[in-house]
Amino acid sequence: MTHSHSSAEPLNVGPRVTRSIWTAVTVAAITTAILLIMLWPRGAPESPGLLAAGSDPVTADVIDRSLVPCSYDPLLGCYTFTVVPQGGAFADESLVLDQPLETTISNGDSILVVVNRLDDGTVVVSFYDFERSTPMLLLLLLFVAVIVAFGGWRGLGALGGLTMSLLIIGAFALPALLAGSNSVVIALVTASVIAFVALFLAHGFNISTAVALISTLAALAVTGVLALLFVWSSNLTGLADESVGYLDVLGASIDPRGLLLAGILIGSLGVLDDVTVTQVSAVLELKSAAPHATTKELYQRGVRIGRDHISSTVNTLFLAYVGASLPLLLLFRQAGQTFGSVATQEIVAVEIVRALVGSIGLVSAVPISTYLAARIVSISDEATATPATGSAA
Repeated sequence: MTHSHSSAEPLNVGPRVTRSIWTAVTVAAITTAILLIMLWPRGAPESPGLLAAGSDPVTADVIDRSLVPCSYDPLLGCYTFTVVPQGGAFADESLVLDQPLETTISNGDSILVVVNRLDDGTVVVSFYDFERSTPMLLLLLLFVAVIVAFGGWRGLGALGGLTMSLLIIGAFALPALLAGSNSVVIALVTASVIAFVALFLAHGFNISTAVALISTLAALAVTGVLALLFVWSSNLTGLADESVGYLDVLGASIDPRGLLLAGILIGSLGVLDDVTVTQVSAVLELKSAAPHATTKELYQRGVRIGRDHISSTVNTLFLAYVGASLPLLLLFRQAGQTFGSVATQEIVAVEIVRALVGSIGLVSAVPISTYLAARIVSISDEATATPATGSAA
């Protein structure tokens, strides 16, 4: 989203206000940096993984398919595929892959396979997944082109913020969580670092962005308190996600409930910063259009703008969660369970709590950012008007 006041200051903000804002930002930055250094994973043990050494998936081309009796049951039919690995110890060799009749593999497909040689010399080929790097790379290039074409330099800044966010999650959050650090603290530090990087890269290093940042961190704190309160009071264990079970099998010492809280916090951040930046920009636009408007008038008008934004954003959040859980909801529907019994089961209750807590945090961002921006521009007016009055006297 493009904001007209993200890269330039529309108002003359007084030095006292500027100093106070940047002091608050500096304190938050120093605190985040200290926690980041203290919690940075050092020497975290590597997981052995599910695959044996030397059996990583490799890309293979499917060049032939035939229908034959299954090796494990001659009375059943199976497809036998001839595949040619593009790497690994069996590169460019023609190997045989057996698959059941319901397989979706076709001639000409590019797939991932795991190839192992048994003690008796037999080569066993197992289907791992479809190879999707080419279409995903094309989609990524299309995404970058659209963002840059529409957003220009601002779009490049947004892409830089997105890249840094992914790097922070990959280099800090995931290793720290696997090392057994407190999930909630890791999530707060990660979200704070992402907020600093993403906001300043996308919207410029200025007072408007600083106000949006402070508002985002405040709304994130509200979201964190609510998430902690209702995850515990609802007795959500975090074990409904089957991925947590896989992590336990791999020997990762992770608190499932803390991981759930961390997911809620990090997931809420992306929408929070959008709302705060929009509200700050709206207040600055209103002040430019009505220079004599008071803090109360700016706040009331800004909140009216925020209500329209919130109504559509909250709906977007719920639809996103429903879309992600659609197969699960269909399963419960087919089983004939009532809405009440479905909603209170943890696997569904987690998504409901996630959506409701995120939405409340989102709503809180509107009055926080609107009031802070309105108050700052009003104080700036008072600061600039006082010297003029004094000199006239």
